[in-house]
Amino acid sequence: MMDTQARQARKGGFTLVEILVVLAIISLLAGVVLVNVAPNLMMGQQATAKAQIKEFASALATYQLAHGRYPTQQQGLDALVSKPSKEPIPANYPAGGYLASRTLPLDPWKRPYLYLVPGRQNEPFEIFTYGADGEPGGSGADTDISSSAF
Repeated sequence: MMDTQARQARKGGFTLVEILVVLAIISLLAGVVLVNVAPNLMMGQQATAKAQIKEFASALATYQLAHGRYPTQQQGLDALVSKPSKEPIPANYPAGGYLASRTLPLDPWKRPYLYLVPGRQNEPFEIFTYGADGEPGGSGADTDISSSAF
């Protein structure tokens, strides 16, 4: 009689070994997914940064056509979303600004884009981000992304 009760008690749950095997399988699957998804995430962030920089460059070109000059470095990219308060203040600034959003978007790594007038390669302006690491230089996810590159 005790044997029957013992067998029924053992059939009622999972053993530690079974649970560990399941956890090992889940860990392996998670690792495979992470290895395959992480590079695509990095490429997505870089593509987002390039698209935003191109949007800024287009808005700066419109600003330059309307006012005869690009915003100064002191005015920064904020001049695309709100009328500058620093000289030279444009007289005919549009109510909606030059970007679809009313706030300046951050880069995909949650840092502000950098704006130089003139650019580092003597272009009229340069918009850039230092990538995932936030430091100059780097490769992979840490690659700097600049308007002068395209």
